[in-house]
Amino acid sequence: MNSDVEIAGDPLALPHLMPPVPAHPATVAGFAGLARTIAADRPGWAPLVRYDPTTRWYHRLRTGPGYEVWLLSWLPGQGSGHHDHGPSSGVLTVLDGELTEHTGGAHRRLVPGAQRAFAPGYAHEVVNNGLAPAVSLHVYFPGLTEMPMSSTAPRGRYPLPHSSAWAGPPHSSAGPAATCAAVGTAGG
Repeated sequence: MNSDVEIAGDPLALPHLMPPVPAHPATVAGFAGLARTIAADRPGWAPLVRYDPTTRWYHRLRTGPGYEVWLLSWLPGQGSGHHDHGPSSGVLTVLDGELTEHTGGAHRRLVPGAQRAFAPGYAHEVVNNGLAPAVSLHVYFPGLTEMPMSSTAPRGRYPLPHSSAWAGPPHSSAGPAATCAAVGTAGG
């Protein structure tokens, strides 16, 4: 043995021995697909779910280049408070139970399989108005760095009792409203 190549083998031959690098999403459709793939893997996320009687429970499930995936649980009456996501876009997917999304004067019932995609600055409130716990999956890109809360409800909205603000990333002033689109919704 006269060299490291003889000891370790040819470094140019190594890539074919390694598993392929998984592709990461780069579009809203790709992130919605990622959320559907994770949602379909119930044995992968269901054992992680916890319920907190005082506030929504959340767990960062995964990160990738420029995005993060969060798992949230909601007991009846728990809500997010009216907020936006700063510079982040996102996809919300309901896994279990039922959630209601409030945007301005609109109210959308979100059942398991429903997805909502939103652009930076999109303001809404999500609440579990049902009688059973709910679980949702949230993909943010870029990763969530702020969640500005609004102290006043949009025109035409009513305040919801028992809504609690999410104790997540730092808050700052609310940004401009942007559009939100349903992505492959089921009942949304």
